[in-house]
Amino acid sequence: MPEIVISTDNLHKYYGSRDQQVHALRGVNISIKEGEVVGVMGPSGCGKTTLLNCLSGLDSIDEGNILIQGNTLTDLNDDQLSELRAKKMGFVFQTYNLLPVLTAVENVELPLLVSGYSGKAARIKALEKLSEVELEQWQHHLPGELSGGQRQRVTLARALVNDPAIVWADEPTGNLDSENERLIMDLLIQLNKENNQTFVIVTHSDYVGGRADRIISMKDGEIV
Repeated sequence: MPEIVISTDNLHKYYGSRDQQVHALRGVNISIKEGEVVGVMGPSGCGKTTLLNCLSGLDSIDEGNILIQGNTLTDLNDDQLSELRAKKMGFVFQTYNLLPVLTAVENVELPLLVSGYSGKAARIKALEKLSEVELEQWQHHLPGELSGGQRQRVTLARALVNDPAIVWADEPTGNLDSENERLIMDLLIQLNKENNQTFVIVTHSDYVGGRADRIISMKDGEIV
């Protein structure tokens, strides 16, 4: 039986000053198993991205607890959180976040170089991931020379290059047309099945939600 790799206990997050406080997350309790593809859906402003940022340690919490692969996030300092993200997590963003002066393969290998890989080892692994997303022939192209769908595939390759246990994706198809949305999800589901990685996807897209194993629905900072 798959183990639970992500869980929260009575999670709360506040923003703003005391007299203008926003209660962004209200007692959130979730559990996600290894290898699941989970969609997080709900109206704009309901707390989806805030939840993703808190789960990944990019944002702090005010009350409650988060457990990621046996690690209690509130027990970790900034350096330990950074190490956990580098070794165990991958990130896919709607806006790609690719460095425009680096080629596709250079963008993909960058996290490995930062982690201490040699240039040769990083290049070999980056090319493997570009091949998995069917972009090896575009390895020397800059992001500006690629289509939106191709750029998102580079982003996916970069997210997967360190073989993370968990991939966080925030509106990964938000800037794509329906054909490229389908292509990205086909790739994501294929890679999930091959590698048994856990994907948590924030999305407004009914199509993306329909491809997930299950949906976590949110409204006003709560799970509904």
